[in-house]
Amino acid sequence: MSINKAILVGNLGKDPELRYTANGTAVCTFPLATSERYKDRDGQQQEKTEWHNIVAWRQLAEICGKFLAKGKQVYIEGKIQNRSYDDRDGNKRYITEIVADQMQMLGRVGDEGGQPRREPAMSEKASDNSPDEVQFNPDDDIPF
Repeated sequence: MSINKAILVGNLGKDPELRYTANGTAVCTFPLATSERYKDRDGQQQEKTEWHNIVAWRQLAEICGKFLAKGKQVYIEGKIQNRSYDDRDGNKRYITEIVADQMQMLGRVGDEGGQPRREPAMSEKASDNSPDEVQFNPDDDIPF
């Protein structure tokens, strides 16, 4: 048995980008920042930020595109996916991303953007989240 699960709480680095594949499947991408605070050897407070590429498919993609915005805090649950693709110049590129199957908006009502947070946690079955049947080239105007 193996497990591939990522759980992140962080802030969107850019507004989500919602697009549709040639066969009409919704896909939403956005960068998510997670930060860790610690004290260094001299006792000084330090902060380290990691950036994660988030991809949501289908209904979850449409919800992310509609309700999320730069700076919003979210809870994301999904799987880690490594893949490669050829960029416009024919160079092989590698990318690590989190394929989201659950998203929950965090923070208070009225935080940046003014969208009320009345939506419950959103999720899709993992089996419905597989992009295997669609071709998605991340080199096409990816926001990260």
